Amino acid sequence: MRLNVETVVGLFVLLGIVCLAWLSVKLGKLEIIGGDYVPFHAEFASVSGLKKGMSVEIAGVDVGKVESITLNDYNADVLLKVRKGISLQEDTIASIRTRGLIGDKFVKLSPGASDRLIPPNGKIRETESAVDIEELISEFIHGSAE
Repeated sequence: MRLNVETVVGLFVLLGIVCLAWLSVKLGKLEIIGGDYVPFHAEFASVSGLKKGMSVEIAGVDVGKVESITLNDYNADVLLKVRKGISLQEDTIASIRTRGLIGDKFVKLSPGASDRLIPPNGKIRETESAVDIEELISEFIHGSAE
């Protein structure tokens, strides 16, 4: 009888640990195997405030994330991972936007009307860099002082 109770308690604890691990992965939005994402590149003149892990959206719907940001010929090369099954047309526009007035940055994709699609690991050619609020305020202040 004692062995059965200990076995049942052990299995119950093991089940609890497995459930906690699963919950941690789901709530933390971690990818254990890599997920079903397709990589795309986009080059920006400035990605001020954009960081790895920020979201990629189409029409306000989260469809991916920023995988990495590297410097390439004095431009920022942003690697985007977009959910598999979402096709991006050749004339898609990638722009860096801000949530609210001083919120987090994210990449907004505006699909085009072209019949040609960007292949996996291809490049989104049309981009709009981040608007730097500090730079705008500085230009306004220094522009009105002269």
